[in-house]
Amino acid sequence: MNLDDALQTFIVESRELLEDMEAALLSLGRDADDSSERVNAIFRAAHTVKGSAGLFGLDHLVSFTHVVESVLDDVRAGNLAIDDSLVALLLACGDHIGAMVALIAAGRTDPDPELTAQGEPLLAQLQTYLVAEAAPAAQAVVTAVDSNIDADANADLIDDGTWHISLRFGTEVLRNGMDPLSFIRYLGTLGTITAIVPLADALPEADQMDPEQCYLGFEIVFRTEADRATIESVFEFVQDDCVLHLLPPKRGLNDYVALVERLPETQARLVEALSLCGAVDAEVLNAALLGDSADAVAVDVSAPVDALPADTQIDAALNAVLQSARESKSQETKGQENKGQETKSRESPSIRIDADKLDHLIDLVGELIIMASGAQLAARRVNDSELQETHSALAGLVEAVRDSTLQLRMVKIGGTFSRFQRVVHDVARELGKDIELKVSGEDAELDKTVVERIADPLTHLVRNAMDHGIESAELRAARGKPARGTVRLNAFHDSGAIVIEVGDDGGGLQRDRILEKAVERGLVEPGRHLSDGEIYALIFEPGFSTAAAVTNLSGRGVGMDVVKRNIAELRGSVSVASEPGQGTTVTVRLPLTLAIINGFQVTVGKSVFVVPLDMIDECVEFSAEPGHDYTNLRGEVLPFMRVRDLFSLGGSPEGRENIVVVRHAGRKVGLVVDTLLGEFQTVIKPLGRLFSQIRGISGSSISGSGEVVLILDVPVLMERAAAQATADRARHPLTA
Repeated sequence: MNLDDALQTFIVESRELLEDMEAALLSLGRDADDSSERVNAIFRAAHTVKGSAGLFGLDHLVSFTHVVESVLDDVRAGNLAIDDSLVALLLACGDHIGAMVALIAAGRTDPDPELTAQGEPLLAQLQTYLVAEAAPAAQAVVTAVDSNIDADANADLIDDGTWHISLRFGTEVLRNGMDPLSFIRYLGTLGTITAIVPLADALPEADQMDPEQCYLGFEIVFRTEADRATIESVFEFVQDDCVLHLLPPKRGLNDYVALVERLPETQARLVEALSLCGAVDAEVLNAALLGDSADAVAVDVSAPVDALPADTQIDAALNAVLQSARESKSQETKGQENKGQETKSRESPSIRIDADKLDHLIDLVGELIIMASGAQLAARRVNDSELQETHSALAGLVEAVRDSTLQLRMVKIGGTFSRFQRVVHDVARELGKDIELKVSGEDAELDKTVVERIADPLTHLVRNAMDHGIESAELRAARGKPARGTVRLNAFHDSGAIVIEVGDDGGGLQRDRILEKAVERGLVEPGRHLSDGEIYALIFEPGFSTAAAVTNLSGRGVGMDVVKRNIAELRGSVSVASEPGQGTTVTVRLPLTLAIINGFQVTVGKSVFVVPLDMIDECVEFSAEPGHDYTNLRGEVLPFMRVRDLFSLGGSPEGRENIVVVRHAGRKVGLVVDTLLGEFQTVIKPLGRLFSQIRGISGSSISGSGEVVLILDVPVLMERAAAQATADRARHPLTA
């Protein structure tokens, strides 16, 4: 892993931490019993983001997050009470940190002036909490874990405010994506490094050195007001790849004696290094190590330092050691480099994979499926039984590879659902309503691409439920309902698809108002009888709105039609059900994946089409009734459409035609075709720009014979069929 990879890991993990931070903030008001643990979780998230940013020199991110962390620290200590206003402020700060991370992800690691200006009001609000509520900081009490000093010795110790830090990085720290220099720089943000001595005693001979391994150690004198825990936290990301010893400001000669005994370098080298950084006099330390100065327990650690002052020479000192390692050429000694060493890396049950790599893998699997279909046709053509058996076994393996590959892209929808806690929180504040979100079915899985593209339609449905569905607290009380309204999100699998329900316990849709508005806009003829379902479906018409006034959330007539269109682009459907006074539920049905489709092949003339298999009810022979666009299917009126006429294919059927009965959104339609070829698993290929606007075609694929086949867009075709059938029934009543 190089530093670019490490930065990408920081970006991903920071976003995850910000999501955790947001979820914990939103949950504070719902469960007061566990608030202290949630506050700790919020603090840890902010602290980790700050610490990680410091390692990459992202000082603007560190400074902003540090103020957020300070406020959270006061909350954690009980000096500051958390309320709705503070939660809203911290949520806004989380958004601001997320915006900074987004810029970093875009390659802009320097501070953005516009974004910095946006953060200044947030910092000002945070400072008011710190000034008004912060209690005087308690004096930190630090104990030295590396000390062998007795009680009498402690009485003569000198405290000059500096810490002594002995740091030895592990050999694998570079391979693990960490830069030793970045930790030293981040340490400098907490105080002043007054002296630093790099040690490269572990550096092997040139012919045995691995340039990807680290052989560095450091002796550091550090002046700071920070406590031990804060200093240790600088190195928490390499705690498994380094050895760290801290001597506190109050320390004596025996501390250095114990330190020398613990460190791996020779006694002479360590005495030289400690003397060089001004920590202790070399003669005094040598005498103590020889036992000739048992009474010397105090050391003047405030003496002037002549060696390697901080700031300007830190980079030079470190880079000198690093450069010497880079210039040495390594010989291949891979077989022995880990011999006799304990591996400190911990195995992980999961790994991160770039989504683009998964997409490429699925594309390859798609091509494999197409080639397997071609092999099947070839085996049938030559009529070789052994070849057919071999292909049958191969087809089973291809199917297993397909299923396993698609499973890699499956993610739980709970991650998307959790984001709506923030949406509900913010919109409820804007509307002045008390609304909670209840979520179920979070473990339902579907393709990552579907999850990403369904987020916006679901957001609109949730906002719409809160604005139009949930009544005001006063009206709910008058109707005998709890003052707090409820929005529900639920997901479950059904027949190879995922169903998502967005419901509310509000007043329900106003049937008469919707019908009145539809007549007013010319969508429905006056006096025409419509079922409740048909009336409710009118809310998906372009520009339809019953809102009396335009607000930030509604009234512009833009929304539900876009929701329907976006869902249709995902080969999904949307429907609505409502009970007056009880609430409304919008149901979205989506395929589990957009990459591969189980279809049914049909032909019309010389053209081959694919109908999505999960939408097919049955296939029957067609008995034409001249002049009608519907037929009698076992006493049921079934509107149909001739695929030949839909796409102007011309010609006449050579034999008896067939009807493919498809179902969508609770309705049935027949598609008249020439020949039924059977089931066909295929890979969905997007249409080119020239053909993307053709209504009735959702995509294309390649058959086993190499021919291009078109995938029918059943929802669009059914809309056309329904409109034609309504007009046809008015002209020709059906007789049994």
